[in-house]
Amino acid sequence: MLSLYRHTNIECSRIITRNYSTSFSMGILAFDKKFRDPIYAIYAFVRYADEIVDTFHDYNKEELFKEFSLDTWNAIERGISLNPVLDSFQKIVSEYGIGRDLIQAFLNSMAMDLQDIEYAENSYHTYIYGSAEVVGLMCLRVFCARNNELYDRLKPAARHLGAAFQKVNFLRDIRDDYQNRGRTYFPGVDLGIHFDQRAKNAIEADIEEDFRKAYEGIRQLPHGSRTGVLTAYRFYLNLFRKIRRTEPSRVMETRIRISNLEKAALLAGSVLSHRLSWL
Repeated sequence: MLSLYRHTNIECSRIITRNYSTSFSMGILAFDKKFRDPIYAIYAFVRYADEIVDTFHDYNKEELFKEFSLDTWNAIERGISLNPVLDSFQKIVSEYGIGRDLIQAFLNSMAMDLQDIEYAENSYHTYIYGSAEVVGLMCLRVFCARNNELYDRLKPAARHLGAAFQKVNFLRDIRDDYQNRGRTYFPGVDLGIHFDQRAKNAIEADIEEDFRKAYEGIRQLPHGSRTGVLTAYRFYLNLFRKIRRTEPSRVMETRIRISNLEKAALLAGSVLSHRLSWL
């Protein structure tokens, strides 16, 4: 039965999400049920693409990523795949009208991570658009359920939210990216010489602006998606605030985290805010 096959495949995406990210797993639970499986499918797709370029160091990453990209397009063309992650993803692409341009931009940014690179201003914005902003736009397509007018209105906020999340990730992982992957994402910041408070302040001001603009869009999301997005927003905003309170030297020494207990409290706060119509 095809329905059993599809059910099994989306279960794989659920497992991937839960194993790789407690933050997104908890956030997804705050969505209405109709949104959960599509977001699991999107997350698993982007997670596995990222795994190829970030962790498969003992293998030919370029070859594997090329195969993954080709398999992605084949799955979308055929409407089915023997790869459970790609089968679930292509189903969501078809059902919600996720644009091929978004998928290509994402794959392009992942391919950029196959190179050791110090990003200039243009390449930095190109990378963030493809690696994070388009993921927000894919999720927005799901939330808007083919309501193009609503989608177009919320696109800027969705892009800012994706950008904020990615830039916080960059700050959190700045040491690992630089020392173990040879990557310097923030343009004009020479981590080999210094990462001082002035440079950190400038990065944080940019992130704060993304968070501010994203929040206005969250307030306008459809009812069933708003609490889940707000939860993810609060997870990352809390992490950002912890990083902001941390000295640059400390950020370069350790990976700043928020505990699962803190995440649970933030999730509860998001649900309560929604029920009391504070959002």
